[in-house]
Amino acid sequence: MNLGNDANKTVGEVQAAIARKVHGLIVVVPDPAVGPQVAQAAKSGGVALLTSDDQVCVDGPDPGKCAKDKLVPRVGFSGAQMGAEIGKRAAEEFMKADWKAEETAVIAAWKQDVTVCTDRVQAAQQAFLDSGGASVKIIEVGTDNTPTGAQDKVAATITANRAVKKWIVWGCNDENVSGAVTALQNAGNDPADIVGIGLGAYLACKDWRSGKPTGMKAALFINGHDVGRLAVKTLYEHVKEGKEMPAEALAPTRIVDASNWQQAGVPCS
Repeated sequence: MNLGNDANKTVGEVQAAIARKVHGLIVVVPDPAVGPQVAQAAKSGGVALLTSDDQVCVDGPDPGKCAKDKLVPRVGFSGAQMGAEIGKRAAEEFMKADWKAEETAVIAAWKQDVTVCTDRVQAAQQAFLDSGGASVKIIEVGTDNTPTGAQDKVAATITANRAVKKWIVWGCNDENVSGAVTALQNAGNDPADIVGIGLGAYLACKDWRSGKPTGMKAALFINGHDVGRLAVKTLYEHVKEGKEMPAEALAPTRIVDASNWQQAGVPCS
């Protein structure tokens, strides 16, 4: 069942599934705030519960403030791991380009009240610093996590930082990076002077498919099919074989670029 962004529908569909006497549920919650209701419904119905992608707390709306033993088992990606891979690749591109640190700045773009986004961006920054980018100025840009939102905010950032000649971009998702790269290129920056490292690759691939020069140099490919397969396998083994579900199971990710995104199986519609 596709729940979309309807939190009320989430609770209703969980209750309906429990009424049908299912043995287990995999849920992607549109809003973690409904987590306690979902968890209570599953517990009352004697149904195994596994979440995918977002974390869910059994006794509070904010998983970031939840005790570890109160978190529902989850299958997904690690925000810290994803951010670290992005920051490391950004540092590699920076050093390969041999840019001067004093002429370079990083744009980190994300919706700053979304915890998972903050985790990714902070991990990217730390990995970048650890991998050789310590002296580069980092500009944090708050967005709404959409391409147009990022583009508008970054356009203002460019105007306020005219002395910067080389730009590195990362963010919470492909939308942020794509929007930022577009703003930079629209402002007259050559794609060769931009290193954008996306997260998702579903927008980055469109730039690469066009064959035109782009500031989008690489992206972290996160394959939702891998998460789905791992979630089904985890719940099946728990229900059928009695195997305890791990607190967290993480699907693999990989960095792709214009040279290998097709071989990696990135869907690009």
